[in-house]
Order: sequence, then C-alpha cells, then structure tokens
Amino acid sequence: MPLQPVILSGGSGTRLWPLSREAYPKQFLPLTGSYTMLQETVRRLDGLEQEHPHDGIGLMDPIVVCNEAHRFLVAEQLRLIRRRAAAIILEPVGRNTAPALTLAALAAAREGKDPVLLVMPADHIITNEAGFRSVVADGFRLARRGAVITFGIVPSAPETGYGYIRQGERLADPDIAGSAYALAGFVEKPDGETALGYLESGAYLWNSGIFMLSASLWLSLIERLRPEIAEGSARALSQGVDDEDFVKLDADTFAACPSDSIDYAVMERIAGPQGEADAQSLVLPLNVGWSDVGAWSALWEVCARDGAGNVLDGDAFVHDAHNNLLMAKSRMLAVVGVDDLIVVETPDAVLVARRDRAQDVKAVTQYLEREQRMEHRHHQRVHRPWGTFEGIGQGPRYQVKRLTVKPGESLSLQMHHHRAEHWVVVTGTARVTCEDKTYLLTENQSTYIPVGATHRLENPGSIVLEIIEVQSGGYLGEDDIVRFEDAYRRTSGDR
Repeated sequence: MPLQPVILSGGSGTRLWPLSREAYPKQFLPLTGSYTMLQETVRRLDGLEQEHPHDGIGLMDPIVVCNEAHRFLVAEQLRLIRRRAAAIILEPVGRNTAPALTLAALAAAREGKDPVLLVMPADHIITNEAGFRSVVADGFRLARRGAVITFGIVPSAPETGYGYIRQGERLADPDIAGSAYALAGFVEKPDGETALGYLESGAYLWNSGIFMLSASLWLSLIERLRPEIAEGSARALSQGVDDEDFVKLDADTFAACPSDSIDYAVMERIAGPQGEADAQSLVLPLNVGWSDVGAWSALWEVCARDGAGNVLDGDAFVHDAHNNLLMAKSRMLAVVGVDDLIVVETPDAVLVARRDRAQDVKAVTQYLEREQRMEHRHHQRVHRPWGTFEGIGQGPRYQVKRLTVKPGESLSLQMHHHRAEHWVVVTGTARVTCEDKTYLLTENQSTYIPVGATHRLENPGSIVLEIIEVQSGGYLGEDDIVRFEDAYRRTSGDR
C-alpha cells in the first residue's frame, strides 16, 4: 500500500525575523545544517522502505501545499536535492491546514487511488530520524487498517507555547514496535502551573501537527464534519489548472473557503469515547528530538553550543559571554560581557533580544507591517525563478542592484514606463534583447535600456551571469513592469 507524504509549507515564521521573511520564511532556510527545513522534511523518510521491508510501504513522491508566491522556491529546493513532487499545490490565500490537507487528499485520490497520507509541516526539526521512521512505520500499520493517527511529542518541559494531547488507554497490538494510545482529547495552550501538572502526570503529549490516515478517510471525515471546507476545496481544485509541476487553484473560489485547522475541523471532534467517527482515533508518542523552532530560543536549544553555552553562526566572536545565540550573515559580529542574548545580523536589519523574550519578536514584524516598511517581507537579496537581485545602493531617482542569472535562464520580455536601466556585465555572458536588436555582452561590456523599450536579459552560458544594474527615473518600484513573454508563466502582477 502506498504512503503519500503531504508537506504543508504555508508558515511565515515571523518569530524568526530577521532571518525569516514573508517572501522567504523559515522552511526555506538551512537553520541547523546544510539542508533547508523543507529539504530535511523530504529527506526524513529516506530509508523507510529498506528499514521496514515487510510492511509493503510504497513511498511516493511528496505532495507539497504552499503559498503561490513560494512556488519557485519549493521547486528549486526539491531540484537541488534531486527530488520531484507528485504535485505542488499553490494556495492563492492562506486558509489554514484543514483545506490544505483536503486539497492534498483530493490530489492523492485521483484515478481511484487511496494511499495512506503522512501529513508533516515543512518547518520542524527532528534529530533522531531513524526513530521517527520507526514510529511512522507503526502508524502506517495502523492507518492502513482504518485508524486515524495523531503523533504527539513526549514533553521535556512544562511548555506553555504548545497545545497538548491527552492519552487514553494503551493499545495492545503485537503488530507495532512502539506504543499507541487511544486519543482521549486535545487541550489548549496551558498556563505554567497547568503545564507542570501535565508534565508530572505523564498522560499528556505536545501536539506536533503530524497526522496519518488514508486519503478516503480524511475526505469522508471532512465531508461529514465540515462539508463547507470539503466543498470549497474541491471546487477550487476542479476549477483550477495544472501548470506543469504546479496545481493552481481558482483564487476566488478558494478565498471563499472557510479557514480552519486540522485539529479544530476534525481531530478534536473525533477524539475520546464520544468522538463523532467510527474510525479508531489513536495517538503515537514521538521522542525523537523534535522542535518546531517557533522562536530563536528554540533554535538555541537544538543547536550545538560552545563551552560557554553560545551558539555561533558566521563570523561571530565572543569574550566573557555565555548562553547567547549569535548569527552573522554579512559582517563580523562581536559581543563582550553579555549573557542570554539573541543577536541576529543580516545586511538590512539587526535583532537584539533577551533569550527569554524571544516570543516577542513578532512585535517587530507587526510594527514593520503597520508602518508599511519592507524589512518583514523581503531580504536585501530577493529570489526569483531565474536567479536573484540585491539592492546595493540607492538615492533620489536612482538605485543600483546586483543581478545573478542562473545558466540557461532568462528574465521576461518586458518594459518599464518610468525607468531606464544601465547594465554592466561583471561575470559571464549576457544575451540582450532591446526592441528589435539582440546581441551578446561579455565581461566589462555594458548596454543601455531606454524608458519604454521592450527588452529581455538572458544567460546563454554555462556559468552564472552577474550584472550590475543602475536604474534611473521618477519611479523605481518593482511593480513598474509589463510582461509580454515569460518562461515561468508569470503575469505583470506576479513577482
């Protein structure tokens, strides 16, 4: 029986600002190693079939549900680890996890298929991946028999930032290697005293947001318990279009779909003896070094530290300092005589906070949004499907950018109403189209694109093309663009 991974990649990671931004949130960042959190989530199941050969697990390519604005990030990060997605479903607006899982289940159930779905957020860390796969194998044995599986994290502290799961009676089942319990119920985030009681009782687990059940069972449950979500998701999918690797939903229909989480829409309503389902509802404990990295303090907890308890990333120096998290992304960072701080340096913003106030970082992004600034949305380096651009200078009526174009890629055929552009080739070879002329430029050569001229920049070579672009004019916003042709099927309103 096939196992269909479903990766939910809709988070924004605002509490990890300034490293995590709206256009490049934490699931696309390599926070604890060389792979990003999304890539780690995909790779986490590697070896499952070989480690459990008698279970008949047919591991399928993942279905990824993500923000439409992140579609090229998802595709590129999968390509870099030589993986393909069974589908990349693009949400034009966020509608929480219940509609997202419904879309994935509908996609998985096409052509009469009914795989077991393993639903995983894209932004979790699990250090004991073999242990995780072992519990997943137990869940698979139960789910293929019709059970609904919730995975709960064995708590290590009286955490007030997580919801909890209450365990019921232990399931006696010789087919599973670990433990399984009846799903007795969900409880909201507790206060400190209540959380301590949960920890001491041993009967509560943290809610991980990881689930497993068959596609047909989820569709049956959502149709019965939240029919408006089932209908809205199905209509948005059926009225959408398949665009190569991407599944584009009908935007207006999906925007009208109710927003709700998997927990509230279904899981809480089927838990316990009074649950509204005939299916067996179970919870499997996970004790595998899990973290949702919901704040900088959580990253400090899971990263390797020096003898003084400091986490150092980049060109960072400490003297007589203890238990700090220091991340330097563009210049040297030095701290002296301070303890328990978070200091995160990026080219356009620096965060300094006490480690015990890490949850309050969201106040910064709320301020930036309220003031209509851009530091919560974009990094100084902005990613595009063809490469990146980075602002390196600006002033009245001009700005300077560094463009990098990947080999074989091209920008759209476009024009600007309000700005002219000057291009200087630093490395590589550029093919330039300007009105009815097409020509090549090599290192140290330059060209001029007048206001209103139809133009395109391409990299026909085998190495990265680097361009310095000087824009001049009365308006220099990124929305001053009219696209005529685009290899990535973007319109003038897309970025």
